[in-house]
Amino acid sequence: MTHPAFSARDEWLLVTLDGILTPEQMTVLRGLNEESFWEAAVRRNFVTDDQILQALAPRFRMRIANVQSVSQQAKELVPEHLARKYRILPLAISDSVLDIATADPHDLDCERTLAFALGRTIRMALGSPTKIAERIDELYRPENVVEKILEGVQTDYDVEAISEEFDDAEMDIGTADRASERPVIRLVDHIVAEGIQSRASDIHIEPEEAGVSVRYRIDGVLRQVMILPRAAGIPLVSRIKIMASLDIADRLRPQDGRARVAVNGNRVDLRVSTLPASQGEKVVIRILDQRSTVLSLDSLGLNPDESQRIKDLLDVREGVVLVTGPTGSGKTTTLYSMLRTIQARGVNIVTVEDPVEYRLQGIVQVQVNEKAGLTFVAALRSILRQDPDVILVGEIRDRETANIAIQASLTGHLVLSTLHTIDASSSVTRLADIGIEPYKIAAAIKGIIAQRLMRRLCHSCRELHTGPVTEKLRRWFPEGMTTLYRGVGCPDCSMTGYRGRFSITEVLVATAEFERRVAATEPLDKLVEAAREGGMASLWESGIQHVRNGETSIDELLRVLEAPMETTRPGGAPGSAIDQSSEQPAPTRATGALTGRAAQVLPHTPGGRLPLHAVPPSPMGEQFQLVDDVAGDGRQVPKKVLLVEDEDALRRVMKDLLEREGFIVFEAVDGVKALDEIDRAAPDIVVLDLNLPRLDGYGVLSHLRARLATQDLPVIVLTAKGDEDSEVRVFEFGASDYLTKPFRPRALSARLHSLLARRRDVT
Repeated sequence: MTHPAFSARDEWLLVTLDGILTPEQMTVLRGLNEESFWEAAVRRNFVTDDQILQALAPRFRMRIANVQSVSQQAKELVPEHLARKYRILPLAISDSVLDIATADPHDLDCERTLAFALGRTIRMALGSPTKIAERIDELYRPENVVEKILEGVQTDYDVEAISEEFDDAEMDIGTADRASERPVIRLVDHIVAEGIQSRASDIHIEPEEAGVSVRYRIDGVLRQVMILPRAAGIPLVSRIKIMASLDIADRLRPQDGRARVAVNGNRVDLRVSTLPASQGEKVVIRILDQRSTVLSLDSLGLNPDESQRIKDLLDVREGVVLVTGPTGSGKTTTLYSMLRTIQARGVNIVTVEDPVEYRLQGIVQVQVNEKAGLTFVAALRSILRQDPDVILVGEIRDRETANIAIQASLTGHLVLSTLHTIDASSSVTRLADIGIEPYKIAAAIKGIIAQRLMRRLCHSCRELHTGPVTEKLRRWFPEGMTTLYRGVGCPDCSMTGYRGRFSITEVLVATAEFERRVAATEPLDKLVEAAREGGMASLWESGIQHVRNGETSIDELLRVLEAPMETTRPGGAPGSAIDQSSEQPAPTRATGALTGRAAQVLPHTPGGRLPLHAVPPSPMGEQFQLVDDVAGDGRQVPKKVLLVEDEDALRRVMKDLLEREGFIVFEAVDGVKALDEIDRAAPDIVVLDLNLPRLDGYGVLSHLRARLATQDLPVIVLTAKGDEDSEVRVFEFGASDYLTKPFRPRALSARLHSLLARRRDVT
């Protein structure tokens, strides 16, 4: 056998490779003039890194390293030049031992040098030379990693960072010699531009143990778009801080700033917030795109009666109109839409905001600047001397701001503002809590609008919902009276089934009776009753109407709102139009077979509405409530198990095992079919493989836990990864238990019986 004229650094590996490769492959490998036989064999697909590692581990009695697990302390103590010279990766360090990953267990010089330099015993583990080199770049030269990431993405966006002072001075980071730019600048440009093009409202940059996660909030839901190396986090955050004029040296305090960029010629404002966290600084970028601003009430997606009630409120010339809801519920957009409606009257409108999210022509907008002494209170006092007809206060945060706003309304001004409350009526108690006298609230409040945002079904892929409706929801979707839809997922909606959002609202118009009860400090339920008598429909009713109209799905409604309690009539509040005589108490236990399995494909009624008095009564119960162990005739009721596994042989073995133990077994070979089978068969428990085609196990878990009907459905996850990170992740996604492949049949059986028994005890 002829040996090569050169000496590769890992010639010792030939003995091991000779037992893995074919004689022909060994001949080719020996004839190559390359530095590493390992890298050459892997590059030519003769063998994989894992195969070599599995062969080396028993030979040298060494463990295989997890190259993703690197402690910061070990990285800081091992200098970059030593890591690159000896091609080693520092993993962990203690007072006496340094753990490293190496592809050369024969490198005694490396062991001696590190032991002498660090004063510790060196403990080696095996790792792939390619992966070790990649991790060294990630740890010590994150810009090189960023450059590699950028090689595979589209970075043609024309991005300019514009000075916040909006003068002629601009810093061009998008058009000049892009090849000379630092990779981190180009990466930030790409993240921001891609977020804008994807219709994201926020960009989240979050440091994690495994790296830096970049997520976009699109249509109210966060989607992960990339994972960057941890070492890229600091330069990435620093670049964003520079754009927002923040202190890059201060990483211990939260900071807030603003930036303005132009993407392909379109100017976009950014609000930047940083927050120190355990793994590093988290950054959230709020995207304020003028092009996406809704400036018409009719374009908010409101029901016709809701839109008309809001327009009627704007006809008043004095008083307070509040818009309430949690953060991110579209309050500011609604306020701006109301301003546009009022602006047509030729009135003087002044706003005081923190920050000014969108700049409106013809309206004076004041930016709060507390450092300069321009607070909400100071701005409001000055605004009252500017002869305003309409005043917009960005948010009522404290008693002083609320007092001035109410004083302004009582002196002949229309005041629009926001509060953070869960519904319209609660705004009254919130104002009372911060110290406003009830008689002032009763005199000033003309109307309150509570709202939420719901995702709109993608019209390219929506389909009829033919699955069962839970017992709890049948009171609003009775059989034969409406048509329901669901999202399937297509390229137009990024496979989510939804595209765009609309508002659902409850509009409280202050009647004389409502004002009387406020002034008399009556409890909240009495205020709700008065509001209902004045024509207010609840948020739940508004959402129900949109579901009946085919604009969204039941799952989306339950994601945004909780269904009313059993004791609450379908109106969601006292005073509902349902016939009280038709109400039936809910049974305390479910008997016999599972209920709620029939398909609910119901035709539209005129206008898409259902008279609430026509809704038949129905017992309350969850779709996946466990049945009794014993049926009414004394027979044992078998449990239903859904097996989701794409490996035919394993699935057949598990099915045979479970059927012999008395289970009714259903099967699915991918994640999409699994969701369909859950809707159809309503299993009592699911055994779910993670590695699935079309939709993986994590996706299935996310869908199940996002739906009220299946959020408590037990799920046992099957995974080939038994490491701690994988275990933590499956539980974070909502798994009830997990098994690592390969597993014993008795282990699966034991877990099934344990979970079912536990669920029965809880129920």
